[in-house]
Amino acid sequence: MENAKPLVLVVDDDPHLCEILSHILALEGYATNAAHTGAEALEALRQSPADLVLLDLKLPDTGGLDLLPALRAGAPPVPVIIISGEGTIRTAVKAVGMGAYDFLEKPLDPDRVLLTVRNALERRRLEDEKASLLRTVAAQAAMVGESEAMRRVHDWILKAARTGSKVLIEGENGTGKELVARAIHRAGPKADRPFVAVNCAAIPETLIESELFGYRKGAFTGAVSDRPGKFQAAEGGTLFLDEIGDMSPVTQAKVLRAIEADAVEPVGASVPVRTDIRLIAATNKDLRTEMAQGRFREDLYFRLNVLNIRIPSLRERREDIPLLVGHFMRHFCLEHGVALKRIESSAMEHLSALPWAGNVRELKNFTEKMAVLIDREEIRKADIVPLLGLPERAGRTDASRPLTLHEAKERFEREFIREKLEAAGWNVTRAAEALGLPRTYLHRKMKVLGIGE
Repeated sequence: MENAKPLVLVVDDDPHLCEILSHILALEGYATNAAHTGAEALEALRQSPADLVLLDLKLPDTGGLDLLPALRAGAPPVPVIIISGEGTIRTAVKAVGMGAYDFLEKPLDPDRVLLTVRNALERRRLEDEKASLLRTVAAQAAMVGESEAMRRVHDWILKAARTGSKVLIEGENGTGKELVARAIHRAGPKADRPFVAVNCAAIPETLIESELFGYRKGAFTGAVSDRPGKFQAAEGGTLFLDEIGDMSPVTQAKVLRAIEADAVEPVGASVPVRTDIRLIAATNKDLRTEMAQGRFREDLYFRLNVLNIRIPSLRERREDIPLLVGHFMRHFCLEHGVALKRIESSAMEHLSALPWAGNVRELKNFTEKMAVLIDREEIRKADIVPLLGLPERAGRTDASRPLTLHEAKERFEREFIREKLEAAGWNVTRAAEALGLPRTYLHRKMKVLGIGE
Protein backbone atom coordinates (compact mmCIF):
# COMPACT_ATOMS: atom_id res chain seq x y z
CA MET A 1 0.00 0.00 0.00
CA GLU A 2 2.97 2.31 0.46
CA ASN A 3 4.42 1.68 -2.99
CA ALA A 4 1.16 1.55 -4.98
CA LYS A 5 -2.27 3.13 -4.88
CA PRO A 6 -4.65 1.35 -2.49
CA LEU A 7 -7.17 -0.69 -4.49
CA VAL A 8 -10.85 -0.27 -3.56
CA LEU A 9 -13.39 -2.79 -4.88
CA VAL A 10 -16.87 -1.29 -5.32
CA VAL A 11 -19.62 -3.95 -5.27
CA ASP A 12 -23.10 -2.68 -6.24
CA ASP A 13 -25.75 -3.80 -8.76
CA ASP A 14 -26.12 -0.19 -9.97
CA PRO A 15 -23.43 0.45 -12.64
CA HIS A 16 -24.07 4.21 -12.45
CA LEU A 17 -23.35 4.30 -8.68
CA CYS A 18 -20.22 2.19 -9.19
CA GLU A 19 -19.01 4.69 -11.80
CA ILE A 20 -19.67 7.68 -9.50
CA LEU A 21 -17.92 6.08 -6.52
CA SER A 22 -14.97 5.02 -8.68
CA HIS A 23 -14.62 8.58 -9.97
CA ILE A 24 -14.73 10.09 -6.45
CA LEU A 25 -12.15 7.60 -5.19
CA ALA A 26 -9.89 8.08 -8.23
CA LEU A 27 -9.78 11.82 -7.61
CA GLU A 28 -8.41 11.06 -4.12
CA GLY A 29 -5.65 8.85 -5.52
CA TYR A 30 -7.20 5.41 -5.08
CA ALA A 31 -7.25 2.65 -7.68
CA THR A 32 -10.68 1.11 -8.16
CA ASN A 33 -12.37 -2.00 -9.47
CA ALA A 34 -16.10 -2.73 -9.78
CA ALA A 35 -18.36 -5.76 -9.50
CA HIS A 36 -22.17 -6.00 -9.80
CA THR A 37 -22.87 -9.43 -8.28
CA GLY A 38 -21.50 -11.50 -5.42
CA ALA A 39 -19.86 -13.95 -7.82
CA GLU A 40 -18.16 -11.11 -9.71
CA ALA A 41 -16.92 -9.67 -6.42
CA LEU A 42 -15.30 -12.94 -5.33
CA GLU A 43 -13.70 -13.39 -8.76
CA ALA A 44 -12.42 -9.79 -8.71
CA LEU A 45 -10.79 -10.37 -5.31
CA ARG A 46 -9.22 -13.57 -6.57
CA GLN A 47 -7.78 -11.81 -9.61
CA SER A 48 -6.68 -8.60 -7.83
CA PRO A 49 -6.71 -8.64 -4.01
CA ALA A 50 -8.23 -5.36 -2.83
CA ASP A 51 -7.23 -3.26 0.16
CA LEU A 52 -10.85 -2.30 0.85
CA VAL A 53 -14.36 -3.29 -0.30
CA LEU A 54 -17.46 -1.07 -0.57
CA LEU A 55 -20.31 -3.61 -0.48
CA ASP A 56 -24.01 -3.07 -1.23
CA LEU A 57 -26.38 -4.84 1.12
CA LYS A 58 -28.56 -6.19 -1.73
CA LEU A 59 -27.13 -7.91 -4.82
CA PRO A 60 -28.89 -9.87 -7.58
CA ASP A 61 -27.45 -13.24 -6.56
CA THR A 62 -26.91 -12.87 -2.80
CA GLY A 63 -27.19 -10.58 0.20
CA GLY A 64 -24.29 -8.43 1.30
CA LEU A 65 -24.25 -9.92 4.79
CA ASP A 66 -24.21 -13.43 3.31
CA LEU A 67 -21.24 -12.46 1.14
CA LEU A 68 -19.33 -10.68 3.94
CA PRO A 69 -17.65 -13.78 5.49
CA ALA A 70 -16.37 -14.95 2.09
CA LEU A 71 -14.95 -11.51 1.28
CA ARG A 72 -13.13 -11.42 4.62
CA ALA A 73 -11.82 -14.98 4.42
CA GLY A 74 -8.33 -13.88 3.37
CA ALA A 75 -5.34 -13.39 5.66
CA PRO A 76 -5.32 -10.66 6.73
CA PRO A 77 -9.06 -10.07 6.19
CA VAL A 78 -9.92 -7.17 3.88
CA PRO A 79 -11.88 -4.32 5.53
CA VAL A 80 -15.44 -4.05 4.24
CA ILE A 81 -17.74 -1.00 4.34
CA ILE A 82 -21.44 -1.86 3.90
CA ILE A 83 -23.62 0.54 1.88
CA SER A 84 -27.42 0.34 1.68
CA GLY A 85 -30.52 2.37 0.84
CA GLU A 86 -32.65 0.43 3.32
CA GLY A 87 -30.43 0.50 6.35
CA THR A 88 -31.60 0.10 9.91
CA ILE A 89 -29.72 0.35 13.18
CA ARG A 90 -30.30 -3.36 13.73
CA THR A 91 -28.78 -4.20 10.34
CA ALA A 92 -25.84 -1.89 10.91
CA VAL A 93 -25.09 -3.46 14.30
CA LYS A 94 -25.31 -6.94 12.79
CA ALA A 95 -22.95 -5.98 9.93
CA VAL A 96 -20.33 -4.55 12.29
CA GLY A 97 -20.72 -7.59 14.55
CA MET A 98 -19.93 -9.81 11.56
CA GLY A 99 -16.72 -7.91 10.87
CA ALA A 100 -17.73 -4.98 8.67
CA TYR A 101 -15.71 -1.82 9.33
CA ASP A 102 -18.69 0.56 9.03
CA PHE A 103 -22.19 0.98 7.59
CA LEU A 104 -23.11 3.88 5.26
CA GLU A 105 -26.66 4.76 4.19
CA LYS A 106 -27.70 5.87 0.71
CA PRO A 107 -27.84 8.48 -0.65
CA LEU A 108 -24.11 8.57 -0.01
CA ASP A 109 -22.32 11.70 1.13
CA PRO A 110 -19.01 11.84 -0.83
CA ASP A 111 -17.14 13.44 2.07
CA ARG A 112 -18.40 10.80 4.50
CA VAL A 113 -17.44 8.04 2.07
CA LEU A 114 -13.90 9.40 1.64
CA LEU A 115 -13.42 9.88 5.39
CA THR A 116 -14.60 6.35 6.13
CA VAL A 117 -12.39 4.89 3.40
CA ARG A 118 -9.33 6.78 4.70
CA ASN A 119 -9.96 5.63 8.27
CA ALA A 120 -10.51 2.02 7.24
CA LEU A 121 -7.32 1.95 5.17
CA GLU A 122 -5.35 3.57 8.00
CA ARG A 123 -6.56 0.92 10.43
CA ARG A 124 -5.60 -1.75 7.90
CA ARG A 125 -2.10 -0.21 7.65
CA LEU A 126 -1.70 -0.19 11.43
CA GLU A 127 -2.89 -3.79 11.70
CA ASP A 128 -0.40 -4.82 9.01
CA GLU A 129 2.41 -3.02 10.87
CA LYS A 130 1.41 -4.70 14.13
CA ALA A 131 1.34 -8.13 12.48
CA SER A 132 4.76 -7.49 10.94
CA LEU A 133 6.15 -6.39 14.30
CA LEU A 134 4.73 -9.47 16.02
CA ARG A 135 6.28 -11.71 13.35
CA THR A 136 9.64 -9.99 13.85
CA VAL A 137 9.47 -10.36 17.62
CA ALA A 138 8.40 -13.99 17.31
CA ALA A 139 11.31 -14.68 14.95
CA GLN A 140 13.80 -13.06 17.32
CA ALA A 141 12.39 -15.00 20.25
CA ALA A 142 12.13 -18.31 18.40
CA MET A 143 13.15 -21.45 20.27
CA VAL A 144 15.44 -22.89 17.59
CA GLY A 145 16.39 -26.54 17.83
CA GLU A 146 15.41 -30.00 16.61
CA SER A 147 17.41 -32.14 19.03
CA GLU A 148 15.63 -34.64 21.24
CA ALA A 149 16.38 -32.44 24.27
CA MET A 150 14.75 -29.41 22.64
CA ARG A 151 11.77 -31.42 21.47
CA ARG A 152 11.14 -32.28 25.12
CA VAL A 153 11.34 -28.59 26.02
CA HIS A 154 8.84 -27.71 23.27
CA ASP A 155 6.52 -30.44 24.55
CA TRP A 156 6.70 -29.08 28.10
CA ILE A 157 6.04 -25.54 26.87
CA LEU A 158 2.80 -26.65 25.22
CA LYS A 159 1.74 -28.61 28.30
CA ALA A 160 2.50 -25.67 30.59
CA ALA A 161 0.67 -23.23 28.31
CA ARG A 162 -2.56 -25.22 28.62
CA THR A 163 -2.66 -24.69 32.38
CA GLY A 164 -2.34 -21.79 34.78
CA SER A 165 0.06 -23.73 37.00
CA LYS A 166 3.25 -22.19 38.31
CA VAL A 167 6.39 -23.13 36.39
CA LEU A 168 10.01 -23.34 37.51
CA ILE A 169 12.54 -23.15 34.67
CA GLU A 170 16.06 -24.37 35.40
CA GLY A 171 19.15 -24.00 33.26
CA GLU A 172 22.56 -22.41 32.94
CA ASN A 173 23.00 -18.75 32.04
CA GLY A 174 22.41 -18.12 28.36
CA THR A 175 20.26 -21.19 27.68
CA GLY A 176 17.10 -19.16 27.02
CA LYS A 177 15.05 -19.34 30.21
CA GLU A 178 13.22 -16.09 29.49
CA LEU A 179 12.49 -17.26 25.93
CA VAL A 180 10.83 -20.36 27.36
CA ALA A 181 8.79 -18.23 29.78
CA ARG A 182 7.66 -15.95 26.96
CA ALA A 183 6.81 -18.96 24.77
CA ILE A 184 4.58 -20.35 27.54
CA HIS A 185 2.86 -16.98 27.86
CA ARG A 186 2.36 -16.57 24.08
CA ALA A 187 0.93 -20.07 23.69
CA GLY A 188 -1.51 -19.66 26.57
CA PRO A 189 -5.02 -18.20 26.77
CA LYS A 190 -3.75 -14.87 28.18
CA ALA A 191 -1.27 -14.11 25.40
CA ASP A 192 -2.80 -10.66 24.93
CA ARG A 193 -2.28 -9.79 28.59
CA PRO A 194 0.96 -8.33 30.07
CA PHE A 195 4.19 -10.30 30.36
CA VAL A 196 6.37 -8.68 33.04
CA ALA A 197 9.95 -9.89 33.55
CA VAL A 198 11.94 -9.15 36.71
CA ASN A 199 15.64 -9.97 37.14
CA CYS A 200 15.80 -10.61 40.87
CA ALA A 201 19.61 -10.60 40.86
CA ALA A 202 19.83 -7.13 39.32
CA ILE A 203 17.68 -5.30 41.89
CA PRO A 204 19.38 -4.17 45.13
CA GLU A 205 18.00 -5.84 48.24
CA THR A 206 16.85 -2.49 49.62
CA LEU A 207 14.64 -1.87 46.57
CA ILE A 208 13.31 -5.28 45.61
CA GLU A 209 10.27 -5.18 47.93
CA SER A 210 9.02 -1.86 46.53
CA GLU A 211 9.81 -3.02 42.97
CA LEU A 212 7.79 -6.21 43.37
CA PHE A 213 4.89 -4.99 45.52
CA GLY A 214 4.83 -1.22 44.89
CA TYR A 215 4.45 1.49 47.50
CA ARG A 216 2.12 4.16 48.77
CA LYS A 217 2.74 7.89 48.78
CA GLY A 218 4.77 8.90 51.82
CA ALA A 219 5.95 5.34 52.58
CA PHE A 220 9.56 6.56 52.54
CA THR A 221 11.60 9.58 51.50
CA GLY A 222 11.08 10.13 47.78
CA ALA A 223 7.73 8.31 47.60
CA VAL A 224 5.86 11.35 46.27
CA SER A 225 3.01 9.31 44.75
CA ASP A 226 1.57 5.80 44.73
CA ARG A 227 3.43 3.36 42.50
CA PRO A 228 2.26 -0.14 41.56
CA GLY A 229 4.77 -2.97 41.70
CA LYS A 230 5.57 -5.71 39.20
CA PHE A 231 2.85 -8.01 40.61
CA GLN A 232 0.22 -5.38 39.82
CA ALA A 233 1.80 -4.52 36.44
CA ALA A 234 1.34 -8.17 35.42
CA GLU A 235 -2.34 -8.21 36.45
CA GLY A 236 -4.24 -10.72 34.32
CA GLY A 237 -1.04 -11.90 32.64
CA THR A 238 2.30 -13.46 33.51
CA LEU A 239 4.96 -12.41 36.04
CA PHE A 240 8.38 -13.88 35.29
CA LEU A 241 10.81 -13.89 38.24
CA ASP A 242 14.25 -14.55 36.74
CA GLU A 243 17.21 -15.65 38.89
CA ILE A 244 14.92 -16.27 41.84
CA GLY A 245 17.72 -18.23 43.50
CA ASP A 246 19.47 -14.90 44.17
CA MET A 247 16.53 -13.56 46.18
CA SER A 248 17.20 -13.02 49.90
CA PRO A 249 15.37 -15.18 52.48
CA VAL A 250 13.43 -12.11 53.69
CA THR A 251 12.11 -11.35 50.20
CA GLN A 252 11.43 -15.05 49.62
CA ALA A 253 9.09 -15.03 52.62
CA LYS A 254 7.18 -12.03 51.27
CA VAL A 255 6.88 -13.54 47.79
CA LEU A 256 5.60 -16.78 49.33
CA ARG A 257 2.98 -14.84 51.26
CA ALA A 258 1.89 -13.02 48.08
CA ILE A 259 1.58 -16.33 46.22
CA GLU A 260 -0.44 -17.99 48.96
CA ALA A 261 -2.81 -15.05 49.45
CA ASP A 262 -3.08 -14.01 45.77
CA ALA A 263 -2.49 -10.51 47.11
CA VAL A 264 0.34 -8.08 47.70
CA GLU A 265 0.84 -5.47 50.37
CA PRO A 266 2.51 -2.35 48.93
CA VAL A 267 5.10 -0.68 51.13
CA GLY A 268 3.25 1.78 53.38
CA ALA A 269 -0.17 0.22 52.73
CA SER A 270 -2.46 -1.17 55.43
CA VAL A 271 -4.76 -3.13 53.10
CA PRO A 272 -3.57 -5.89 50.73
CA VAL A 273 -4.24 -5.59 46.99
CA ARG A 274 -5.69 -8.64 45.24
CA THR A 275 -3.76 -9.97 42.25
CA ASP A 276 -4.51 -12.36 39.40
CA ILE A 277 -1.29 -13.47 37.74
CA ARG A 278 0.37 -16.53 36.28
CA LEU A 279 3.78 -16.94 37.97
CA ILE A 280 6.84 -18.36 36.19
CA ALA A 281 10.23 -18.44 37.93
CA ALA A 282 13.70 -19.30 36.65
CA THR A 283 17.10 -20.00 38.15
CA ASN A 284 20.61 -20.98 37.11
CA LYS A 285 21.25 -22.46 40.56
CA ASP A 286 20.55 -25.91 41.97
CA LEU A 287 17.77 -24.94 44.37
CA ARG A 288 17.92 -28.33 46.11
CA THR A 289 21.50 -27.57 47.11
CA GLU A 290 20.48 -24.05 48.10
CA MET A 291 17.72 -25.48 50.31
CA ALA A 292 20.10 -27.96 51.93
CA GLN A 293 22.43 -25.08 52.79
CA GLY A 294 19.61 -22.92 54.15
CA ARG A 295 19.70 -20.29 51.41
CA PHE A 296 16.34 -21.06 49.80
CA ARG A 297 13.01 -21.76 51.46
CA GLU A 298 11.59 -25.25 50.96
CA ASP A 299 7.99 -24.03 51.12
CA LEU A 300 8.63 -21.47 48.35
CA TYR A 301 10.43 -24.07 46.24
CA PHE A 302 7.50 -26.47 46.37
CA ARG A 303 5.06 -23.63 45.62
CA LEU A 304 7.01 -22.69 42.52
CA ASN A 305 7.99 -26.15 41.33
CA VAL A 306 4.54 -27.33 40.18
CA LEU A 307 5.76 -27.80 36.62
CA ASN A 308 9.50 -28.07 36.08
CA ILE A 309 11.27 -27.39 32.79
CA ARG A 310 15.00 -27.97 32.56
CA ILE A 311 16.67 -26.33 29.56
CA PRO A 312 19.70 -28.25 28.28
CA SER A 313 23.04 -26.48 27.89
CA LEU A 314 24.32 -26.01 24.36
CA ARG A 315 26.94 -28.68 25.10
CA GLU A 316 24.08 -31.16 25.52
CA ARG A 317 22.57 -30.38 22.11
CA ARG A 318 25.47 -29.68 19.79
CA GLU A 319 23.43 -30.92 16.82
CA ASP A 320 21.38 -27.72 17.13
CA ILE A 321 24.39 -25.41 16.72
CA PRO A 322 24.24 -25.28 12.87
CA LEU A 323 20.52 -24.38 13.05
CA LEU A 324 21.17 -21.68 15.63
CA VAL A 325 24.10 -20.19 13.71
CA GLY A 326 22.03 -20.09 10.51
CA HIS A 327 19.10 -18.46 12.33
CA PHE A 328 21.27 -15.80 13.99
CA MET A 329 23.30 -15.16 10.82
CA ARG A 330 20.16 -14.38 8.80
CA HIS A 331 18.95 -12.07 11.57
CA PHE A 332 22.21 -10.12 11.96
CA CYS A 333 22.99 -9.85 8.23
CA LEU A 334 19.54 -8.32 7.75
CA GLU A 335 19.93 -6.06 10.81
CA HIS A 336 23.35 -4.74 9.73
CA GLY A 337 22.49 -4.52 6.02
CA VAL A 338 25.18 -6.93 4.80
CA ALA A 339 25.02 -9.79 2.33
CA LEU A 340 23.90 -13.12 3.79
CA LYS A 341 26.93 -15.19 4.80
CA ARG A 342 27.32 -18.96 4.57
CA ILE A 343 29.39 -21.07 6.95
CA GLU A 344 31.77 -23.55 5.28
CA SER A 345 31.38 -27.11 6.60
CA SER A 346 34.74 -27.34 8.39
CA ALA A 347 34.06 -23.96 10.02
CA MET A 348 30.67 -25.18 11.23
CA GLU A 349 32.26 -28.34 12.61
CA HIS A 350 34.72 -26.17 14.50
CA LEU A 351 31.91 -24.04 15.93
CA SER A 352 29.98 -27.14 16.94
CA ALA A 353 32.97 -28.50 18.87
CA LEU A 354 33.58 -25.36 20.96
CA PRO A 355 32.56 -25.40 24.67
CA TRP A 356 30.21 -22.35 24.58
CA ALA A 357 30.20 -21.82 28.35
CA GLY A 358 27.79 -18.93 27.81
CA ASN A 359 25.46 -21.21 25.83
CA VAL A 360 23.09 -19.79 23.20
CA ARG A 361 23.70 -16.20 24.33
CA GLU A 362 27.44 -16.57 23.72
CA LEU A 363 26.87 -18.28 20.35
CA LYS A 364 24.49 -15.50 19.32
CA ASN A 365 27.00 -12.79 20.20
CA PHE A 366 29.77 -14.60 18.31
CA THR A 367 27.53 -15.00 15.26
CA GLU A 368 26.93 -11.25 15.27
CA LYS A 369 30.69 -10.75 15.40
CA MET A 370 31.11 -12.98 12.32
CA ALA A 371 28.35 -11.13 10.45
CA VAL A 372 29.96 -7.74 11.16
CA LEU A 373 33.69 -8.47 10.88
CA ILE A 374 34.05 -11.10 8.16
CA ASP A 375 33.71 -9.64 4.66
CA ARG A 376 33.60 -12.83 2.59
CA GLU A 377 30.22 -14.44 1.89
CA GLU A 378 31.48 -17.95 2.73
CA ILE A 379 33.06 -18.05 6.17
CA ARG A 380 35.96 -20.47 6.59
CA LYS A 381 37.56 -21.95 9.71
CA ALA A 382 40.57 -19.68 9.17
CA ASP A 383 38.25 -16.66 9.40
CA ILE A 384 36.74 -17.83 12.69
CA VAL A 385 39.82 -18.71 14.74
CA PRO A 386 41.21 -15.12 15.00
CA LEU A 387 37.82 -13.85 16.22
CA LEU A 388 37.63 -16.29 19.11
CA GLY A 389 40.06 -14.20 21.15
CA LEU A 390 38.34 -10.85 20.53
CA PRO A 391 36.05 -9.33 23.15
CA GLU A 392 32.37 -9.19 22.30
CA ARG A 393 31.23 -6.37 20.02
CA ALA A 394 34.80 -5.42 19.14
CA GLY A 395 33.63 -4.90 15.60
CA ARG A 396 31.54 -1.94 16.62
CA THR A 397 34.52 0.42 16.34
CA ASP A 398 36.54 1.30 13.25
CA ALA A 399 39.69 -0.86 13.31
CA SER A 400 41.50 1.54 10.96
CA ARG A 401 41.76 4.29 13.60
CA PRO A 402 43.57 4.26 16.99
CA LEU A 403 41.46 3.59 20.05
CA THR A 404 40.79 6.40 22.48
CA LEU A 405 41.71 5.88 26.15
CA HIS A 406 38.04 5.40 26.97
CA GLU A 407 37.58 2.77 24.22
CA ALA A 408 40.75 0.92 25.24
CA LYS A 409 39.64 0.89 28.89
CA GLU A 410 36.16 -0.31 27.92
CA ARG A 411 37.59 -3.07 25.71
CA PHE A 412 39.90 -4.26 28.51
CA GLU A 413 37.04 -4.24 31.05
CA ARG A 414 34.79 -6.17 28.68
CA GLU A 415 37.41 -8.85 28.05
CA PHE A 416 38.45 -9.10 31.70
CA ILE A 417 34.87 -9.41 32.98
CA ARG A 418 34.03 -11.90 30.26
CA GLU A 419 37.01 -14.08 31.26
CA LYS A 420 35.83 -14.08 34.89
CA LEU A 421 32.30 -14.98 33.82
CA GLU A 422 33.54 -17.85 31.68
CA ALA A 423 35.74 -19.10 34.56
CA ALA A 424 32.67 -19.02 36.82
CA GLY A 425 30.55 -20.88 34.27
CA TRP A 426 28.58 -17.67 33.67
CA ASN A 427 27.38 -17.69 37.26
CA VAL A 428 27.08 -13.95 37.93
CA THR A 429 27.20 -14.32 41.71
CA ARG A 430 30.48 -16.29 41.65
CA ALA A 431 31.98 -13.95 39.04
CA ALA A 432 31.07 -10.92 41.16
CA GLU A 433 32.83 -12.49 44.15
CA ALA A 434 35.92 -13.15 42.03
CA LEU A 435 35.93 -9.56 40.80
CA GLY A 436 35.27 -8.11 44.26
CA LEU A 437 32.12 -6.36 43.05
CA PRO A 438 28.52 -6.32 44.27
CA ARG A 439 26.36 -8.62 42.16
CA THR A 440 23.97 -5.82 41.18
CA TYR A 441 26.86 -3.60 40.06
CA LEU A 442 28.24 -6.42 37.89
CA HIS A 443 24.82 -6.85 36.27
CA ARG A 444 24.72 -3.15 35.41
CA LYS A 445 28.30 -3.27 34.11
CA MET A 446 27.48 -6.25 31.89
CA LYS A 447 24.56 -4.33 30.43
CA VAL A 448 26.67 -1.22 29.74
CA LEU A 449 29.46 -3.27 28.11
CA GLY A 450 27.08 -5.44 26.08
CA ILE A 451 28.14 -8.70 27.72
CA GLY A 452 25.58 -11.45 27.56
CA GLU A 453 22.90 -9.34 25.81
